[in-house]
Formats: sequence, C-alpha cells, structure tokens
Amino acid sequence: MALYDRDYANESLRTSEAGAKSSLSLFIKKTYQLFAASLLAGSAGAYVGLDFVGQLLEHRWLLLGATIVLLIALIFAKRKAGLNYALLFAFTFATGLTIAPLLSYFFQTPAGAAIVMNAFILTTVAFGGLSIFAMNTKRDFSSLSKFLFISLIVLIVASIINIFTASPLLYTIISAAGAILFSIYILYDTQNIIKGAYETPIEGAIALYLDFLNLFIFILRLLGIFSSDD
Repeated sequence: MALYDRDYANESLRTSEAGAKSSLSLFIKKTYQLFAASLLAGSAGAYVGLDFVGQLLEHRWLLLGATIVLLIALIFAKRKAGLNYALLFAFTFATGLTIAPLLSYFFQTPAGAAIVMNAFILTTVAFGGLSIFAMNTKRDFSSLSKFLFISLIVLIVASIINIFTASPLLYTIISAAGAILFSIYILYDTQNIIKGAYETPIEGAIALYLDFLNLFIFILRLLGIFSSDD
C-alpha cells in the first residue's frame, strides 16, 4: 500500500510539472503573439503619422503625454479583458505616431528609404538572434535589473543634455550606447518571460515591443550618422 501511495504521489507530481510547463508554453506563445500584433499596430501608427508630420511635431509634447498616460492605464488594466487589448494597441499605435517625424526625416534624404529598411532588417535579425541566445544560454541575464535601470537613467539624462548642447559626438555615443543597452534588455526581458516573471502576457509583450522599438530607433540613428557626409 505504501508503494502504491508513493507511485501515486510521484505521478501527481509529474502531472503537476507537466501542467506547469504547458501553462508556461501557452503564456510564452500568447506573449509573442501580442508582441507581433503590437509591432503591426506600431507600424500602422507610423504609416498614418507620415501624412501628419507637421501636426505631430507641433503637438509632440501632447502626444508624448498621451502615450505615457496610455502606458500607465495599460499597466493598471492589464487584467481587464478587452480593455487591456484596446489600451495595448492604442499605446503601440501612439508610439508609431511619435516616430513618424523621425522616419519622415530619413525618407526625405538621399537613400533614406534604404536606411530605414536596413535599420528594420538589422533590428529584426538582432532581436531574433538575441532572443534565441537568451532562451538557450545558461547565463542568467534576469538579474541585471538594477544595472539596466541605472544605465537607462544615465541614457535619458545624457539625451536631455544633448537637446541643449547638440553635440554630434555625444549624439553618436548616446546612439551606440542605446543600441547596446536595449540589446541587453532583449536578453533580460526574454529570460524573464521564459522564467514566468511577468504576471500577464501583455506585460511581456509590451516589454519586448519597447525593446524592439528603441533598438530600431538607435540603429536607425547610427546608420544615419554613418551615411552622412558631414
């Protein structure tokens, strides 16, 4: 009878572990589905914004404020079915609008369209490669939260300073540092997703989306610098 009980307990444990792995797999699948949908919404926002660049620049601070409000609302409504998806796609669409002026600038320069396309391809390849590496490496990147946060604050402060100094050298350093930082963020967020560190797929999806978007922006800026004759 004791042996029977022991086997039954082991079988229950195996069933529980299998269920946990299945739930995590579904969580990861849902996260990447939402990430892909977010990229589509962001791309749609950028496409629409190209026709309203003047208005977007005129009201850029209002747009930035609205984008931040949408993100905060999304965080609080992440578990409210229906509303969470609406806020997710509204936020990602709004972020697409915010980068439309940058894209418009490049499209108006010689070979600008090629630069944008190359930046997107490089970002996609880097994102895919870093994601695969994070999923298969034994190295733990999920413990880098403090380092990444401090680095992000430094990057933001440096960017604000460069608004007033307009230093080409600092601009280049910020762009390179930003590309490196968000590459590490991809490793960090990917491992957090596969370890089940996020409560909802929406949180994981928005983290990946912001990593991808920022990496794209910094790579685009770097390609713009390297292609410039100045």
